[in-house]
Amino acid sequence: MARGIKAVGLEDSPGGSGREDAPGRVRVVPRAVRVGLLGLGTVGSGVLEVLERNRADIERKAGRGIDVARILVRDPSRARAVAVPAGLLTTDPRDILTDPEIAIVVEVMGGTGVALQSILGALRAGKHVVTANKDVMAEHGPEVWAAAAEGGADLFFEASVGGGIPIVRAVQSSLAANSVRRVAGILNGTTNYILTRMSRDGLSQEEALAEAQALGYAEADPSADIDGVDAARKLCILSSLAYSTMCRAGDVYRQGIAAISAQDIAHAARMGWTIKLLAISDMQSGRISMRVHPTFVPLGHPLAAVNDTFNAIYVQGDPVGEAMFYGRGAGALPTASAILGDLLEAVRGLDRGGARTSCPCLHQWPVDPVDALQTRFYVRLLVADRVGVLAKIASVFEHAEVSIMSVLQSPVSQRSHPDQAELIVVTHAAREDRMRDAIEGLRHLEVVAGVGALVRLAPEDL
Repeated sequence: MARGIKAVGLEDSPGGSGREDAPGRVRVVPRAVRVGLLGLGTVGSGVLEVLERNRADIERKAGRGIDVARILVRDPSRARAVAVPAGLLTTDPRDILTDPEIAIVVEVMGGTGVALQSILGALRAGKHVVTANKDVMAEHGPEVWAAAAEGGADLFFEASVGGGIPIVRAVQSSLAANSVRRVAGILNGTTNYILTRMSRDGLSQEEALAEAQALGYAEADPSADIDGVDAARKLCILSSLAYSTMCRAGDVYRQGIAAISAQDIAHAARMGWTIKLLAISDMQSGRISMRVHPTFVPLGHPLAAVNDTFNAIYVQGDPVGEAMFYGRGAGALPTASAILGDLLEAVRGLDRGGARTSCPCLHQWPVDPVDALQTRFYVRLLVADRVGVLAKIASVFEHAEVSIMSVLQSPVSQRSHPDQAELIVVTHAAREDRMRDAIEGLRHLEVVAGVGALVRLAPEDL
């Protein structure tokens, strides 16, 4: 028998079967649940591996057997991490979507092509869906929830945010009585690994990225991670749940880590900070703001201690106060853990009747543009090392209505930068658009040879 695939047994007959527990006494065994699996790559293989390894516990908790009845793949002849009977494989989604015996569809393909259409088709057909697809949930959430309502089906997506961290169900259920004010966190393990290696071990960003790729933490094209796209999609999903509104990924401002250098890492440490790619959303006065960007986090904050590929989500609400969820944010087995937890819930739901999940669209909160955000900033400048430079720089900030909190001069190599100095400017809280005006003014100042990374400081009440 192939690893990860359970044989179809007597209990699979319609209506269950009778089994004799004792002479003259028959126990009715519930019918096993048939599941369709969309995708058999790294995550799909992990799902089958964990299902086989922990099958007894999973089925005992579910109260039923669980049979993977059909698996959608692109290439049936491809070698795979798990052995699967060829008869279970198909290249046609309709073999799963139109099968009346398949009650639950698990989607682990990724992307928004076949995966999106399959999810919509399954939900409209009344099949419960478990998905790890952050792209679908962030880009097409309204359509997906509408399809679930149309088919009277449940939608589970724990694995779309935070891998094995149980944050989705926590926000949906455990924190449902809270008025959530902020969600902030490290939602991308690749960038967190890169920044950790730069901070802890002195690697350049290029060296840390190459190492992450060699270890399988980063794709050959790492732009979705480096540019903050992945974290923005996850923040969109979390914000929708936290504030009972429907967000789109395009509503999230994002700035990646490409401009962060070893100098910025060193300056952060000198000032008692570390740099993390933070995803932050706030609810204030009936308006929400969402952004992803490199952030200086005080070394004493819990998020500062989240290193390597780990993720963490920090929630502030009333009455819970502050809560942090921590764990592996990606990987086949952590993701499989979340998927199978959702699958177990979906199986349990079959016996309760009716859909139990609902669209997080009670409100339509307006989204503030990033220009309205007030935050403190760090900017690194390469300037002429002569009298009067500070006054000219201060004049640019004054004209932009940005107040300077501190200025630090740092030595630079006189061989590569003769007669130049490096200035680190930290501002008081200022509007984004005002700071952008200041940066534009500095770029046109003849005493400024270069403007380096612009990094925001963590909110003082985080």
